[in-house]
Amino acid sequence: MRRASAAVAVVATGALLFSACSSPAADNEEPETEETTTESASVDPGEPCKPDLGITETADGEIKYSVGEDEFLGYNTLTPETYSTYNSAVTERMHTGFWYFGVDGTICRDETFGTYEAISEDPLQVQYTIADDAVWSDGTPITYADFLLEWATKAITADGTVTEDGSEDPLFNSVSGLTLGDYTPDGPQADSADAKSFQYDYETVYADWEIVIEAPLPAHVVAEQAGVSTEELVTAIQELDMEVLEPAAEFWSTGWLSSPGELPDPALVPSSGPYTFKEDGWVAGQSITLTANESYWGAPAATRELTFRFAAADTHVQALQNGDLNVIEPQATVDTVTQLEQLGEAVTVTTGQTLTWEHLDFNFNNGVFSDSLEAREAFAYCVPRQKIVDDLIKPIDDSAVVMNAREVFPFQTEKYDEVVAESYDGRYDEVDLDLAAEKFAAAGLEEGTEVRIGYSAPNPRRADQVSSIKASCDQVGFEVVDAGSPDFFDQDLPNGDYEVAMFAWAGSGQKASGQNIYATNQPQNYGGYSDEVVDEAWNTLASTADETVHLEQTKVIEKQLWDTLFGIPLYAHPGVGAFSSDLENVRDTAAQSGIVWSSEQWSRAS
Repeated sequence: MRRASAAVAVVATGALLFSACSSPAADNEEPETEETTTESASVDPGEPCKPDLGITETADGEIKYSVGEDEFLGYNTLTPETYSTYNSAVTERMHTGFWYFGVDGTICRDETFGTYEAISEDPLQVQYTIADDAVWSDGTPITYADFLLEWATKAITADGTVTEDGSEDPLFNSVSGLTLGDYTPDGPQADSADAKSFQYDYETVYADWEIVIEAPLPAHVVAEQAGVSTEELVTAIQELDMEVLEPAAEFWSTGWLSSPGELPDPALVPSSGPYTFKEDGWVAGQSITLTANESYWGAPAATRELTFRFAAADTHVQALQNGDLNVIEPQATVDTVTQLEQLGEAVTVTTGQTLTWEHLDFNFNNGVFSDSLEAREAFAYCVPRQKIVDDLIKPIDDSAVVMNAREVFPFQTEKYDEVVAESYDGRYDEVDLDLAAEKFAAAGLEEGTEVRIGYSAPNPRRADQVSSIKASCDQVGFEVVDAGSPDFFDQDLPNGDYEVAMFAWAGSGQKASGQNIYATNQPQNYGGYSDEVVDEAWNTLASTADETVHLEQTKVIEKQLWDTLFGIPLYAHPGVGAFSSDLENVRDTAAQSGIVWSSEQWSRAS
């Protein structure tokens, strides 16, 4: 799952505020890597952003990729039901904006789309200018209206007001919740609905200000579906006219969801990126194909068609060998790496550390763990974290360790060690079945208490992890059930049909995105966790420019998450990518966007 933009931000210092880019690694260091191949002679592997490769025309052909077997869900990937790496792998080829994440999490500016500049530091004022020739694939110019709608989805409450503290019910079903109203209660300002320039004035500085303005969705489509003109939609947002906004929000939230194999009317899903949906290109359960957007004003897609196959992770290596896939990003298992090495020179393999980490989260909404710390402790004491890392991760990355934090990574050594030293005492490092049994009894649990571990299946490594947990925790009295399901993300997780959820957060080093996960009633707090200490610490972290306070509050948050057992972190993911050696310009990334991040530049060697 992708981490959404921060719900509450950290105040930034001037030096950070006006920097052109930032890295997710500690102290702006690039993540250390194991062994990374040089992907293409035409791309400098040290360049974090997409270089200008001089592509002037699209070559016929097709390149096939798979992020996993999960079915495509919809054009709007900003709802809690659709916000995942599986869905965004497709939609990010169609939605562009002012920035994107580079290979190491660097924030890269996309000046093909437009430019932006912080014209004042105190108060923070940011001027945005959309490229004159930036248009949707239906020919409609991309304008201020699109970005005003983007603001509205993260600022307007269900009661028809602008949020005061972000805790109200949102009008739009946005994964980001109400993140902007506190900071920019007036929204972006421009001279007209069709303006190419607009300005954001912040009442409070937003630490992640460069990434708070995301790629927009088409306002003219939403307006038409609400029965008004684009200009009338802009006026309705500015005046909080709920007669217009309610149907607009209804369409934005649900109108772009899709049934498998059924592409929406092309008029509803214009593209602002190098690719767009191919007519009849979605075969339910099989694949979805994009085709080059002929109206894209930037460098054209290098290859005509990009197909996303819905293929189980354990089939990717064989599919690459057979030519059914040309680029894969398989789950990094011992068997996978061995199989790739056996393919020889026909395949190029990349490896490295990532900003993605595995975890077990308890369900606080219902079930055996919801109101019993002792029950959660019993489970934590029997989970064989070290064995999981030793058996499944170390053979791929010999530097891998059990992860004991959530907001900092082990390769961010100095900061990680300091945070962990003050937030966690190591009590769950090794399995302690005797203590687990004591906690099990103290919680009043009965022999055979069922614990469903839910995850997106099939997934070989996670199945192995459940097996290891079951072998250990069943000895205590639990009955661990492998509840892996293809419907985990769109049904089981949001519906709370699990006792423990096992998945990974895919991050890019955002400063305060964790609040969206751990604070009370936030959109990505799927398990319903609530703790006053954690909430207050996030608010304190958000209200100061002092990096020392930021670090200290991170320690408070991490300690309280351990003391109350929000969940159990496991390890940072090792990254493995592979592609047919006749492809050029394929580059892996540590960030959440995955290897497909630069797919518009992929081409076959001439």
